[in-house]
Amino acid sequence: MRNFSVYNPTRLHFGSGQLSRLSEEIPPGSRVFALHGGAGILQSGLWEEVQRSLPDVSLSRFGAVEANPQYDTLLRAVSQASKERCDFILSIGGDALIHAGKFLAAALCHPGAPLQLLCGAPIRAALPLGCVLSLPLGSALGNTQGLVSHAERQQKLPFASPLLHPRFAILDTRPHLDWPARQLAQATVEAFDHALSHYLPATPADPLQARYAESLLLTLIETGPAAQANPDAEDARASLLWCVLQTRQGPLGYGMPRDRSARLIGQQLGALYHLTAAQSLALILPALLGEYREIRRDRLLQYAERVWQLRDGSAAQRMDDAIAATAELFGRLGLATRLSEHGLDAEVVPEVLAQLQRHGLVGAGDQSELDLDLCERVLLRAL
Repeated sequence: MRNFSVYNPTRLHFGSGQLSRLSEEIPPGSRVFALHGGAGILQSGLWEEVQRSLPDVSLSRFGAVEANPQYDTLLRAVSQASKERCDFILSIGGDALIHAGKFLAAALCHPGAPLQLLCGAPIRAALPLGCVLSLPLGSALGNTQGLVSHAERQQKLPFASPLLHPRFAILDTRPHLDWPARQLAQATVEAFDHALSHYLPATPADPLQARYAESLLLTLIETGPAAQANPDAEDARASLLWCVLQTRQGPLGYGMPRDRSARLIGQQLGALYHLTAAQSLALILPALLGEYREIRRDRLLQYAERVWQLRDGSAAQRMDDAIAATAELFGRLGLATRLSEHGLDAEVVPEVLAQLQRHGLVGAGDQSELDLDLCERVLLRAL
């Protein structure tokens, strides 16, 4: 295990009825600018509850943020928030809205063009940011980074600053709030990738972290389908949501390397073909595991035994069965595991490879074996 230091100033309110804590977190008299995606928070009653929880603030909203936040869309949000002289950003949603909120928090304090923030300009000031997680996704909560898609450049552009830590996050687990089955499924797949990305490069010197990852994977296998099948069962949903947050916010990655190969390839697929992160990962992760049968053999065998309880048969058969079980889980959750199921064919391969090269991502990631040959084999396997 490597040395590590931990700092996360974000206060988390988790559980039933926690939305009422909003009034404790946002000062009276604030001019709050709320960001959300579609009409789900209006239909579920979540927006009405937010309004009731903040009787002493000026509250406006912008409701057009995409699953991959687009720069042009966020420029419109910056313009509206600037005209309304907002001084507090509230993101309502999952990672996409947190990324969008971070961008607005920085852009509204930046003296130059907002695009400069995506091209390396330092962030010297930012508005306070709070989050209401209406989606069970939140890896952006515990870090200072953001990611915005730029359509013209066909890129997801990063930005970062210690000033972008959210002040607080609220995850209210009540059944009537915004938890569509599709979003629960996508949260499960993304969390599965997060856990595996730390599990695969772990060594025998990291037994606690390996066991922790296995416990998260087992919980996702159990609670993901259960929460999707019974969206009104608060206990199952709360267990899933807490597990999802643990894969992103907990100690899983402390002192550990991370293999981001699936996510890096998936990000290029998402940018080119408008797939969500979970849709891309459901395609790439089983194919990547297939290519890892040699270079991560010992870990895959441990994954087969401890996570999928596969102890009979040859080593090759156990690895194949574990990979098949992973793909079958994603399929049960309603996500495609083949590019052809999205109407994509072999033409995507050179496009994705070109994107990886163009953005300098080959060989990126901690202990990554990501190279063009591997990427090509993974994409062909995913067809």
